Amino acid sequence: MIELRDISKTVISGTAPLTILHPLTTTITEGQFVAIVGPSGSGKSTLLGLLAGLDAPTTGSIVIDGVDLTRLDEDGLARFRGEKIGFVFQFFHLIPSLTAYENITVPMEIRGTPDAGERAKALLEEVGLTGRAHHYPSQLSGGEQQRVALARALANDPPIVLADEPTGNLDSANGRHIMELLQDVHRRRNATLILVTHDAELAAMADIRIRMRDGHAEGMA
Repeated sequence: MIELRDISKTVISGTAPLTILHPLTTTITEGQFVAIVGPSGSGKSTLLGLLAGLDAPTTGSIVIDGVDLTRLDEDGLARFRGEKIGFVFQFFHLIPSLTAYENITVPMEIRGTPDAGERAKALLEEVGLTGRAHHYPSQLSGGEQQRVALARALANDPPIVLADEPTGNLDSANGRHIMELLQDVHRRRNATLILVTHDAELAAMADIRIRMRDGHAEGMA
């Protein structure tokens, strides 16, 4: 269960405050697939960053599985993300000096997972990249890099997967493949999947859509 209680985000632009997310209260049930949609600059990625604990709200609280993220320090947030959240970025954010296999093992090594190597191999197989394990990101296509990024996000078997425009940097064929993999993760693992997207077709696959405009959540459907 994810509970957002009057969360907002205000930053200083020049000398004046600028609210990029106006107060929002909503609940996301375990196992739901939620799409956050809206034009550029509407607050979608800000909202996702707050859910991930990558940023702190100016007001309000974010409670996930009974834990209030706004009360955790940086170490506590890092531990929480390692246990609960997998994040897939639009631009992959792989470590260029590490192979696909090594990129996937990183979060498991940080957490001290004893069977990190075997699990990394299984995740590479799950995303269809067994033969690319020892290739570096520069040797992989965009679609392959995003599949490695997805496998890395799943490394610690998180109950929540957050994806920020995961198909936005891919052609349509690779984008469809990534969405099929994400849907499979949602179904088979019963993971809560929260997706930021401009794509109406992708958003239509979700159980719930949160529509953002100018920092306001205009409604849920």
